[in-house]
Formats: sequence, C-alpha cells, structure tokens
Amino acid sequence: MNKRSDEVFVWPLCTRIIHWIIATSFLLAFVTSFDRTLFEWHLAFGFIFGIMLLFRIIWGFFGPNYATFKTFKLKYSELQSYFIEKVQNRWRKIHAGHNAASSWFTLIVLGLGSWIVLSGLLLQGTQEASGLFSRLNAHYFRFSSALLLFHEILSYLLFTWAMIHIVGVLIEQFYHKTHMLFAMITGYKKAEGQDAAVSIVRHLFAYSAIILSMMTLFFVARPQDTFLTKSLFERRDFKAENSTFYEKCSKCHKIYPPFMLPHDSWIRLMDGLENHFGEQIRENNITQSEQMNIKAYLLSHSAESSSHKLAFKTLESLGEMRPISMSKVPYWREAHKNIDKKVYQSLHVKNASNCFACHEDFEYGILENRRIHIPR
Repeated sequence: MNKRSDEVFVWPLCTRIIHWIIATSFLLAFVTSFDRTLFEWHLAFGFIFGIMLLFRIIWGFFGPNYATFKTFKLKYSELQSYFIEKVQNRWRKIHAGHNAASSWFTLIVLGLGSWIVLSGLLLQGTQEASGLFSRLNAHYFRFSSALLLFHEILSYLLFTWAMIHIVGVLIEQFYHKTHMLFAMITGYKKAEGQDAAVSIVRHLFAYSAIILSMMTLFFVARPQDTFLTKSLFERRDFKAENSTFYEKCSKCHKIYPPFMLPHDSWIRLMDGLENHFGEQIRENNITQSEQMNIKAYLLSHSAESSSHKLAFKTLESLGEMRPISMSKVPYWREAHKNIDKKVYQSLHVKNASNCFACHEDFEYGILENRRIHIPR
C-alpha cells in the first residue's frame, strides 16, 4: 500500500542524491572548463560525473522499479503519443516512472556523458600528459586538438539537451500542474502506481557510489599529485643538460624551456644577439664557441622535438610565423586574452614575458594548468 493516497513514491533518497550529483557535477565541470586556473576542479567534477554515470548504467540493470531500463518507454509510437497527448490534454495523467521523453533523455545523458568522460580522459592523457592515459602523449599528442574539438562539441550538445530537459520540467510544473519540479526533491509524483522499494544491498551500493564521488572530489582537486593527475613530464635540470646554456643565460634572466619556441625562432634569436631584446651581447659576454654550443642545444630541444602541450600548440598556431618572443605567438595570445592588463603591470609580474610569476616551476620546464597562480 502506498504511503500517500494521491501520490507515488518513485525516487528514493539515494536516487535523488545521485540525480543531483550527475546534474551538478556536469554543470560545474562545464563552467570550470572556461578558466585554466580551475583546471583541477574541472578534472575533479569530470571524474565525479564519470563515476555517477557508471553507477547509473549499473543501476539501470539492477536498480529498483522505475529506475531500470526495462521500464523505459523507448518505442517511437510511445514518444509520438506522449507529445500528442501533452499538447492536446493539459490535465492528462502522468506515468509514475520515466515517460517516453525522459526515457530517451536519460539514454542521451548516459550516451553523450560517457563519450564526454572518455574523451576527457584521453584528452588529459594526450594533451596534458597526465592522468590514467598519460603515456599516450608521446605518440598521440598530435590528435589532441581534434579530441578537444570532439570533447567540446559533445559537452555543448549535452548542455543544450539539459536546457531542453529543464524547459520540459518547467512546462510540466507550471502549465500541466503536475508538481514535476519537486519530484526529484521529495521523491513523490502525482501519478498512479506502486511505491518504489529499495533493498539494503541496493542502498549500500548507491551510498558507496556517493561516498566514492565525494572522496574523488578531494583526491583530485588537492594540490598534491595523485595517479589521476600526475604528469608524465618531470622537472628538468637544465644545468645538467647544458651547463653553458644554464650559466650564461641565467645571469640575466631565469631559464626559459627550449621547447617553447620552434627551431627557426631559436636560429633568429641566436643569430641576432647584437640586439637581444634591446641588449647587445658581445663576445666578452658569451664567446663564439659558447654561442654555438647554446644554439645547438636550443635547436635540438626546440618545439619540434617535444610532445609538450606548449610546444605543439605553439607550432599549430604559428603557421609560417617564427617570432623570437613568446608573447607574439597566437596560442599565447589566445591563452592570455582574458587576463587583465593590470596583472602584467603589477609588482609581482612586471611584464608579459615573466612566465615564472604565474607558472610554478616554469624554469624547470613544467607548465601545467594545475600550477597556474595568477596574482590578484
């Protein structure tokens, strides 16, 4: 017998919590993707989204009534009838479980969401050289741009479907007066049917997934590296790699990683030392043999020889351009376009060429989104 005479208990508390975790984690992952300094949070919410999707797929086979796929209305005729009745009969009776539209929307979320998570993990590995698929970077980094586009398109598609779903719920709430807006809050729907019941085993499984998602949030978002965030790129000892390069160049400025500029840019820079960013470097500063040594090192470790994100993104954006200043690179300009000009004029940063002010360990060849700290 139902607990309420005019309503059906459809969504148990664990199901409601997981529904909102799926919705919230996707929204937060979507929003944080627009700010590089929030990359670790983007990863964390993406992992939570993935864990909850996996749970929901399993729940679709072994969950309680109204949650299983076998109760979904997936026939075209059912979908057609749903919309016809929705238009013609404002006060129609509603189904206790998933109607035809929500059945298809659930599959869209699970399908698009799964591809979004998988492409995100692969993108983290190929582009960022970190996480579960970090070893893919060395051989597949060239595919990262296409993978990023695929990841973004799917994310916008799912976001669009989510907006359509919200509009549908609001129509149900305010036009059809079905109290649909509160169904995923109270668990009750104004419908005909039997109350849902969840066994202890299912409860334990559901709450284990919820606890795992919360643990993942702190595990991924924390500053320390974990197996889900650790980069394949280690700190480089440029002094050990080439002592002449390190000792001569570091007399005037911190060491810039050679992979940040292409082969021809380093040739232009080393062949133009008589006007090195307004300074004249003479033979008594760096001897000819030392210049040749440094030049050879820079050319052998230029952007063309690296699978680092900065290297291949720079090369992709340059075309035929070969600037000697990183701030002239289109990729650099695009990545920094939203930073307030006042940041570059602050005492901590001073100018746009001071990468070290915001990028932790940049002088060791480390450039990770998780290590960006922009002074405020």
